[in-house]
Order: sequence, then C-alpha cells, then structure tokens
Amino acid sequence: MSTHLSPANIHSRLKHPVVDGDGHWLEYVPVFSEKMRKAVGDKAADGFLAAMQTTTDALKMTQQARDERRVALPNFWNRQAENTLDRATAMMPKMLYERLDEIGSDFAVIYPTAGLRLPRIKDDETRRAVIRAYNIVSAEYFRGLEDRMTPAAIIPMHTPEEAIAELEFVTKQLGSKVGMFGSGMARKAAADGGESVWYDVLAIDSPYDYDPVWAKCVELKIAPTFHSSSSGQGLRNSPSNFVYNHIGHFAAAGHAVAKAIFLGGVTRRFPQLRFAFLEGGVGWGCQLFGDLIEHWERRGAPALKRMDPDKLDRKLLLDLVEKHGYDDIAAVLRARDGWPEPGARNLTGNRTELDDFAACKITRKEDWVELFAKPYYFGCEADDRMNATAFGRGNPFGSKLNAIYSSDIGHFDVIDFRDPLPEAYELVEDGHITEDNFRDFVFANSVRLWGTQNPNFFDGTVVAREAAAVLAAQTPTPAVAKAA
Repeated sequence: MSTHLSPANIHSRLKHPVVDGDGHWLEYVPVFSEKMRKAVGDKAADGFLAAMQTTTDALKMTQQARDERRVALPNFWNRQAENTLDRATAMMPKMLYERLDEIGSDFAVIYPTAGLRLPRIKDDETRRAVIRAYNIVSAEYFRGLEDRMTPAAIIPMHTPEEAIAELEFVTKQLGSKVGMFGSGMARKAAADGGESVWYDVLAIDSPYDYDPVWAKCVELKIAPTFHSSSSGQGLRNSPSNFVYNHIGHFAAAGHAVAKAIFLGGVTRRFPQLRFAFLEGGVGWGCQLFGDLIEHWERRGAPALKRMDPDKLDRKLLLDLVEKHGYDDIAAVLRARDGWPEPGARNLTGNRTELDDFAACKITRKEDWVELFAKPYYFGCEADDRMNATAFGRGNPFGSKLNAIYSSDIGHFDVIDFRDPLPEAYELVEDGHITEDNFRDFVFANSVRLWGTQNPNFFDGTVVAREAAAVLAAQTPTPAVAKAA
C-alpha cells in the first residue's frame, strides 16, 4: 500500500471516476443455501452445499490420504478474521455499498466467491439447478444498489444450449448486465472408457459449436468474462501446499481460453464482442500476444510453405553430405528420399487444413491488433507490478493492452479493503505508468469493456456521464492507428 496516500487522497486528485472491474462478496452459505431452496428447490440448495463440502472434506483428510489420492490442498483460513469490519462488509452488499467511498471506488462489478466453483459441478441437472438458484438469490441481494454496484451472473458453458438458456434467463428475467462464463470444463475421453479427463477450452477441439453462444452474447449485449480456475489441475495439484496450487492458476485458465478463442477465429467472426480474463493479470496477455505473432511468423501459412517437403533440394543435400564425408548418412538419404523415416515427409496428422491460424484470416499487421489487443481485457489485481506491462513499449506494434483494475476485495489476499487503490497508484508514483495510463486502468478500460458491448450499461449509475464521454470519444478503429 502507498505509504502516504489514502484512497480519499488519491480519489480527490483524479479527474475521473474509479470503476472496480472485479470485486467479490462472500455469500454466507448457511443462509444463502436456504434462499436457494426457496427459489428453486432442494436440488439447488443441496447441490450448492455439496459443492461447498468438497473443500471441507479435503481439509479433513490427513496429509497421507491427500498424497495417496492426489487431492490438492485447498485454501484454508481464507476469510478475514482480525479485520472483522472487512469480513462483515464482504458478507453484506448493503454495507459494501456504504463503504465504496472509503474504499475509493465509484462503481463496482461484484463477482461470486462460493459461486466460482459452481460451473465445475459435474452432474448436469444439479449444476443447472444450482446456478439458476444462485443467480436468482444473488440478484436479489444487490437489488436497489444498481447505481453503484452490479453482480455477475454465472453462465455455465458445458453445452451451448445450457449457456444460452441461462443467458436468456439472467438478462431478461433478472436484468443482469455481467456474465461470468465457465471454461476449462472437464470432459471424459471416450476411447478409454472415460478414464482420462481433458479440459474443454470452447473454441478449438470442442465437441460443441459455441458460435451460437457468442451470437447470443452479441444479441443480449453481454461481454463474456472468464473467472475460471485451474487450481487442482495438472501441475497445480499439490496435496500439501496451497500457495503452490494458487499462484498462476487464474492466469493459466485465462491463457488457455484466450488462446483458443483467438486461434479458433472467434474474434474474427464476432468483431463486436469484448472478452475479459479475470484475476490473472496482464503479464501473461503480453507474452501470449508476442508468442502468437512469433509462431505465426514460423508456422503461419506463408512460413509453412517454406517447410513443404517438396521444397527440399535432395540433390544438394546429398552432395553436401558426401562432400563432408558422411557416407553412412548419404546411404540412408538415397534410400529414404532425403527423409530420416520412410514416408515421414507425407505425415501431417491427416489434416486437410495445415495452417493453425487459418480461422484468423490474418493478412496484415493490423489484424493482430484488431483480433487480440482490441477485444481482449485483462483483470489485474492492484498490487501486481506486471500491470505496467500493459502500457509498455515492448508490446507488438506498440499496442497497449486493456488492463482493468480489479480490487479483489472479499478475498483472503486483500488484507484491508482500503489497500487496493493506493497499491494500484504506486505504479504512477514510481514512474512506471502515467496518469493517463492510470485513467485507462481504473476507469476507461472497464467502461470500454462493458459499455462497447452494451451502450446502456452505465445508465442510471453514478458514473453515467463520464462513461458516456469515454464511449463517445471512441473512434471506429482506435487500435489500428497504433499499429500503422
């Protein structure tokens, strides 16, 4: 936290509001579950409690039992205790509303805490009932607070039909403006009888076509935001160390779905959509941006033609080998047509389309900005020093990535709700970003994320006038000018 500036000090010197793009609240499970029971029924309440019980069960296990079953150690002591004021604030949206000025936020988008795990419920019927009940009860808690806060509704993505049904319900029945979309759903491989599990990243290699979901998002003016977990999966599956499991897991989940959406051509087919990947920072986004470009330069269609086996000058290769005295290699070259394995030159994985970037239809450098830098937004916690990379000169074409201020209040890693804004401002104090960069970070980028998708998103809020000015100032293709 800044050693000398309070949230009030910082806010007083700003010429713009502060929009928190990712705060959290703590659903009080015993009461919340009973409200769910009244809203939808026993399956919803009991399914919710069962999902919560998985953490309790893992913490009750001995270390040996977790080792033997390879159960990841979940978070423990994960609610504020000494800071009782913040604990109470996170539990009660009305109290959070009252403290927004003290925290330094004018408007906040509030995401679930207990609700984060609900898209991972395996049973289809239970999952749909739990999520439907959750969205109803969550909307009820925030009713009447719309001028300064809005809650994110959970959108399950196990099938396009499930996602569309919930999108229709939350927007038309509950008035939801923010959707927390699932990704990385565990699926069982059919070939081995379901013993193996793989994770669906939606836009490539999925058994489903999710284009109808993206089209529905355009129709309903909802920007897909992903707050998916990869803790407890793959290399983040320590039975003894929660921090090992936690570090980087939001970034890894965001990286997977962002990469798939890009390579799957979703941003090409739906240029109107904006996507956000929350709580993982922007450092991975900068790296992915560069990685994709570098891979296109080597594996995109123009470069791939240079690797066509038919381009190999077999006579020249043989002459060079013989010239340098490698007669044993020369003998094999003659027998195998210049290739180390018989027939290997024709192996392409039986694919008809060899270009991994084909769906992106990249023809010019501006395409990279239009398909990645412009539609993607990255939720950044306030104390992450890598936030400055979004505004750095090292990004391809000098592009600035869309970092959005995410207080993460309500979670264990925010010791005091008054810390995030001063921590974010330290990048200005230390000279890593400018005041204009800070305006984009804590205000304008969030407005563009949700307001570009839904021009009426901020109507009736305390930041309506300033948000309208940001949207009005947008040119048709702001990022292309930077790439030219």
